[in-house]
Amino acid sequence: MQQYLESTEYIDWKSPEVLAKAQSLAVGADSDEAIAEKCFIFVRDEIKHSWDYECNPVTCKASDVLRYGTGYCYAKSHLLAALLRANGIPAGLCYQRLTINHDKPPFCLHGLNAVYLKNHGWYRLDARGNKKGVSADFCPPVERLAFPIIVDGEADLPEIWSAPIMPIISVLQEKKTYKEVADNLPDIQLALIDKIRAS
Repeated sequence: MQQYLESTEYIDWKSPEVLAKAQSLAVGADSDEAIAEKCFIFVRDEIKHSWDYECNPVTCKASDVLRYGTGYCYAKSHLLAALLRANGIPAGLCYQRLTINHDKPPFCLHGLNAVYLKNHGWYRLDARGNKKGVSADFCPPVERLAFPIIVDGEADLPEIWSAPIMPIISVLQEKKTYKEVADNLPDIQLALIDKIRAS
């Protein structure tokens, strides 16, 4: 479980800003579940999804997501993991493979989180940000994710990663604007997942 508590390059919860925000969100919360819900709601509702709000800069590290108040789903998941870990709550990263438009190819990866709650075990949650047709919530043990899997080729990837996978990092590090990210959303062929799992 230790790997899901570490402060890393992208989930940098030991940065002063992230640590301070995590501590402030925990005030008045009397359980890991209550803290997790407050962290989730903050990231979902207060951090703007870069595409929805047409926001720059492109962020990746949790501390940058917090500083600039914006991020794609992947970056928002890095911040949520950081806030949870800063409060001693194990948290990891999860991915879905989804269609981009109109329920047909092409596909892209979508980033979300899993948090370990004492009363429920691992629980997935999606702080992407709600909008018309997209509604995610925190109501363990029931998952209320932003996107269902409905089309061949879409998938819930079952892994809980302790660190972001390279296709995500590459796009967020190389692209300079929210539009460039949107035009180059990361994808991975399902047949390649086994290679990543083995590495």
